[in-house]
Order: sequence, then C-alpha cells, then structure tokens
Amino acid sequence: MNTTSINQSSINTADQPGWLIQGVLRHLLQLQDGELLLNLPGGSSQRVGAPAEDALQAQVHVHNQECFRKIALNGSLGAAEAYLNGDWTTDDLVSVLRIFCRNLDQLSQMERGLAALLTTAARWWHNRRRNTVDGSQRNIAEHYDLSNEFFQLFLDPTLMYSAALFERPEMTLQQASVAKLDRICQRLDVRPGDHIIEIGTGWGGWALHAAQNYGCRITTTTISRNQYELAQQRIAAAGLTDRVTVLLKDYRHLTGTFDKLVSIEMIEAVGHEFLPQYFQACHNLLKPGGRMVIQAITMPDHRYEVYRRSVDFIQRYIFPGGHLPSVRAMQQATEQGTWLQLVEAVQFPDSYALTLRHWRNAFHERLDEVRALGFDERFIRMWDYYLCYCEAAFLERAVHVGQFVWERNRYC
Repeated sequence: MNTTSINQSSINTADQPGWLIQGVLRHLLQLQDGELLLNLPGGSSQRVGAPAEDALQAQVHVHNQECFRKIALNGSLGAAEAYLNGDWTTDDLVSVLRIFCRNLDQLSQMERGLAALLTTAARWWHNRRRNTVDGSQRNIAEHYDLSNEFFQLFLDPTLMYSAALFERPEMTLQQASVAKLDRICQRLDVRPGDHIIEIGTGWGGWALHAAQNYGCRITTTTISRNQYELAQQRIAAAGLTDRVTVLLKDYRHLTGTFDKLVSIEMIEAVGHEFLPQYFQACHNLLKPGGRMVIQAITMPDHRYEVYRRSVDFIQRYIFPGGHLPSVRAMQQATEQGTWLQLVEAVQFPDSYALTLRHWRNAFHERLDEVRALGFDERFIRMWDYYLCYCEAAFLERAVHVGQFVWERNRYC
C-alpha cells in the first residue's frame, strides 16, 4: 500500500474545493490518542493520529470524496451522514468511533466555521422537538413505533431495551437483563403488597419480572402505542392482569400516590428544561418515605453545558428530542420543589458496552429479516452506526449509565 503524506495533489479535488479536503485532513492529523489509516480514492493512503497505549487503531476506506465536504460543512454530524450514505466504510467501526471519543477536544475544532452555521440549523431543528406533552408523543413514536417486530429481532426475550448488568462476562444477554431487573428490585426494596408506579413501560419487562417474582402490584405507563399494546398482550399471557395495570399516559398526567417508583432509561426523553417538572411529578407520586430508582444514561458533568448547546448523531437520527442529563443536572432539578434525597448511585458503563455488542451481533445475524420488514440499506447503516457509536461512548466513558436511588423525606 502506498502510504504518503497528504497534499492537495494526492486527491482529485476537481469536484469540490480542495481547501475543504485540506481542512478536514489537517484536523485529523491532530489526533493524539489512537491511529487511523485512511485509504483514499485513487489508491493513496494516509496515517493520522498517534499511537495509543492500548494500540487502538483502525482503517477507514474513503469511497467518495464527498465525505470530506460533508465533514467540513457539518463536523461530526457530517461524518455520520457520510457513513450513512456509504461514502466511507471500515471493518471496525467501534474502534474508529472510540478514537473519535478519545480526541473530542481536537475534533471539536471541526465544529467551528462553516460547520457552526449548520450546527446552529441542526440545533434549531432539535429545539423544535421539545418534549412538551404533544412533542413527547411525536418524538417517542418516531423511534419506539418503528415496529415491535423490528425490536424483537435483536432484543433478548425479556425485551429490555436498556443496559443489562453483566456480573460476569460469560453471562448471556438474557441472564444479564434478569440480573439488572433483580438489582433494581433490590435497590427499590420491593416487598409483597407494594404498589409501584413505573414511568416508561417499555414492552413490560420490568413489570412482568417484579410482579412474578416479588409479589407486588404495578401501575406502569408509556406513551408509545406499540409498546402499550404489546405490553398488555404479554401481561395477559402471563396471567398477571390482576397485578399489572398498563396506562397510555404522559407522566405529567399521572395521579395518585405509590409506595415506590421506578423509571428505566426514560429520563433521556425528558429534556433539560423539563427535568424539574419530571422530578416534581416523581415526588408527588411517592408517599412520604417512598423510594425510587431511576436507571439513566448520563453525560459527564464537565461536558454537560457544551452538550446542551449542540446536537449529536443520536438526537438528529435516532432519538428526536433526546437529552442525556448529567448527575449534577438531576440533583439540581430535585432541589426545585421536591424533598427527594439521593441515597445511592452505582454506575456500570462496561455492561452497557457489552449489551450493545450483543444487540449489534443479533442485529447483523438477522439482517435479512430487517430487510423483509421494509428497512433499506441506509437504515441498516444508520442503526449500525448508532449501536457502534453508543458502544464506543460507553467504553471511552464519554457517557455513563447508572442506577440512582432517591428517597422522599418521610416527614414532608
């Protein structure tokens, strides 16, 4: 392979300004942790980056120099869009994205200039997806109502679409999902006779497990029509309709008081501006002395303000209206009109990375069935990028996942 240093003559720039290409390559040459070998149109190649202590490296095959224009004009979103279009590929997408995660400070330079203008446009689009009651309904439908059959292709039989808990690496995904469900029940201190409210039913996995194994009653709510219907079917099939009630209702419209509350990776659909309202709703639903467990994907505190002002691939293509809170943001929200006290927090990002790897492997094993459901090659590349993007982020601690336990003051 002919590995050369890049100059404008090494790439055909007739179709677009050479300065766009040079700008992208200049930023890539600044990578400081991890190496990329870029195989370019025309047969030349360029190694960028620096050796990592763990020898993290990957090859990128650039099939269309249009990808340079996308990256120059739209930064990290442009890189994702170029992948979705097939402008570049790699045999190890997770490693490529891990290198991007390790070099966020260097790559943030690509979000300036022309890219900043398009980022502003993307931010405007994202702001239109605010999680009001009506907005939440639309946002949730775009992701969770793709089809129940689609999600069943790669989830384990519990149908839990959240981080499993791998207490041992050799555990199956289903075993790790059950371990997560049990750990939540234990942290919640579920007891026979408890009446528990769950915000975010999913497909009923936690409600089924808790009702079957802990003798409690559950009222659970979702705003996804598809999830609501399948959860009801699963609960009826398990003979648990006397213990589990499924509602199709926004959390802001819930009434009553409960012994305990659980919410598993639903807070990511709340949005920063609605965090105080969310925690006030949780507070009002809990009896004095009640306990709640929230499993949440979180953004590190030190990156939260920058994250709030930007739009990433997940928000643009996967979860419209999505927003990862930071631990500090959640704590600050609880201080606005609640008597909730954080008593425990445990994080397990490596388990989420392994969960995502299991999902991705199952997804790829059943691509023919994905296509049979009507999803095209761009959709497949989008979901591949999504699953790899998340796995890389958890491995590199660009994001975290944890179970957080709050208690309502028993005297207030």
